[in-house]
Amino acid sequence: MGVAVSSWQLARRVSTLGHLGVVSGTALDVVLARRLQQGDLDGSLRRALAAFPDRAVADGVLERFFVPGGKPEGSPFKSVAMFAAQPARRLQSLATVAGFAEVFLARENHDGLVGINFLEKVQLPTPAILYGALLAGVDYLLVGAGIPRDFPDLLDRLTRHEAVRLPLHVTGALPTDDFAARFDPARVLPVHRLAPLRRPQFLAIVASATLAASLARHGGRVDGFVVEDPTAGGHNAPPRGPLKLNDTGEPVYGARDAVDLARMRELGLPFWLAGTRATPAGIADARAQGAAGIQVGTLFAFCDESGIDPGLRDRVLAGVRAGTAQVVTDPLASPTRFPFKVVQVDGTLSDPHRYAGRARRCDLGYLRELYRREDGTIGYRCAAEPIADYLRKGGDQADTVGRKCVCNGLLGTVGLGQLRPDGVEPAIVTAGAGLREIAALLDGRVSYSAADVIAYLTTQT
Repeated sequence: MGVAVSSWQLARRVSTLGHLGVVSGTALDVVLARRLQQGDLDGSLRRALAAFPDRAVADGVLERFFVPGGKPEGSPFKSVAMFAAQPARRLQSLATVAGFAEVFLARENHDGLVGINFLEKVQLPTPAILYGALLAGVDYLLVGAGIPRDFPDLLDRLTRHEAVRLPLHVTGALPTDDFAARFDPARVLPVHRLAPLRRPQFLAIVASATLAASLARHGGRVDGFVVEDPTAGGHNAPPRGPLKLNDTGEPVYGARDAVDLARMRELGLPFWLAGTRATPAGIADARAQGAAGIQVGTLFAFCDESGIDPGLRDRVLAGVRAGTAQVVTDPLASPTRFPFKVVQVDGTLSDPHRYAGRARRCDLGYLRELYRREDGTIGYRCAAEPIADYLRKGGDQADTVGRKCVCNGLLGTVGLGQLRPDGVEPAIVTAGAGLREIAALLDGRVSYSAADVIAYLTTQT
């Protein structure tokens, strides 16, 4: 569901209602920094930071970013440095504290289950954020948008407070290169005082039974799978075979993209189905095919407890009620070259005029491409950055066409958009193909809660 849409408030509510509530781990370092600058008006973040295992580290984050009463209206957020392969210690500390705070608040004062979700392709900040989540006692780790082969080992080592290395995807890397993101918990806090941590269950998010089988047999301890089809929101796996587009410019998926559920059953591990399954009939069908249940994204993304800016959420729900809400699978929007589902909303990056009027920039960098420079070091480029900068770094101009700054856009979706000279960063809203199915929940109302979602899905199953 993007950045901070599946917030601690939403995950906590789902968890207390007896299901697995999952927080988004993406960009939590910037999310925490900007929330603190908004003043933490209810004190929740400061309460979480007070529970962090090392108060000096947490106080350092507060000193850098907390603004009592919130930053002045009309002023920009203080920037957070972009992660690199060798980040500064205080950037790793911020990420660790952010992972801890989000999970701590989602788990606070109840016994329900809480998970955290990461995109495998967003590699650089992940070990530090994950370590923070482990310190807070997270119950499940879910990883998709790539091949999460390295995460079982990452979990094993981080629960023992050991240093880890995460091999990096670097374009042009040679077989002799050793590019990795390294994280040592001892750089952040005195780990010799800490007992080993509980290892969470690891669920790999996959789009094929072949990948699931490979991970189950050769990828360390995998506890289950989320099987995601191309109708799910956010980034989708590209279609198999040559890319074909339909009359509206969307990728065409076919029989080769359907997951072989018989093979999934043969693996002997639990799996959940994701993508237009969030109906009572969808749950029944999933269980009939051997699934343990379903993963629900879109219905929760637009409920009262989600992190989406309330005004923006109301506009999307108005489109649902009117029957005009539209989701487009955009093959160009994401700098990652993965198809990305975009809700069409005036004034957001889906609006051609708003997109054309935004100055290109890259100052968050989560979706940057890492590439090998001629001197053997890592360079960083993004197809959504200023075109001249991208070309100077060896990029292809054709790759810049239609690319959108998903990082800044998703922060704008949850009310954390940066203020620029030309205005606040426009949002980009993602949802699954089943967005209009929310109408069944509204039934004449203008909004609904997480409890309404669960009641709708469970009372008839």
